[in-house]
Amino acid sequence: MKPKKLAKKLQHWEEKLVRQHQKLAKFKRKQSRKEVEDYIFAGPTGPVKLSSLFGKKKDLIVVHNMGAACVYCTMWADGFNGLYPHLADRAGFVVTSPDTVAAQKKFAKGRGWRFPMYSVKDSDFAKDLGFKKGKDEWWPGISTFQKKGKKILHVASAQLGPFDPFCPAWHMFGLLADGVNDWEAKYRY
Repeated sequence: MKPKKLAKKLQHWEEKLVRQHQKLAKFKRKQSRKEVEDYIFAGPTGPVKLSSLFGKKKDLIVVHNMGAACVYCTMWADGFNGLYPHLADRAGFVVTSPDTVAAQKKFAKGRGWRFPMYSVKDSDFAKDLGFKKGKDEWWPGISTFQKKGKKILHVASAQLGPFDPFCPAWHMFGLLADGVNDWEAKYRY
């Protein structure tokens, strides 16, 4: 294929992919919203209810992080750290994991994370939303919620993984001559 024709085709595919992501987000928002309980998490100052994580916002973004044992979840959280002021301007934003509060504090300090973290270790929150399977099988993802009066509604969820739209590193590596090329995330480089 000639370079100009290929460039035009690539532009078309990229534009189509953006439109598909927009459609997917729209369809997820159109799902029927299910009321969830006001879960209790462990926080830096003691137990905290899901309803309080909204702050003064009507919307909440919760990241389901697998904890310090997952180098990929760490990479995603590093990226969310940079976006945190923007995200927190639009909605409440927190990161949850099965780690203890003490372990979260120590790990977050070492990475320079600014966002609030809460432990869901002793809560059914992750399991009820589909991000915990079995006794100790945690999955990464994002869930969004909306507060309507005293009700908390689950709006949408997405799983995290290579080439998802939430971590740009994969997409940038995909543009390299050899692609990702067996690259793996690390805690330190």
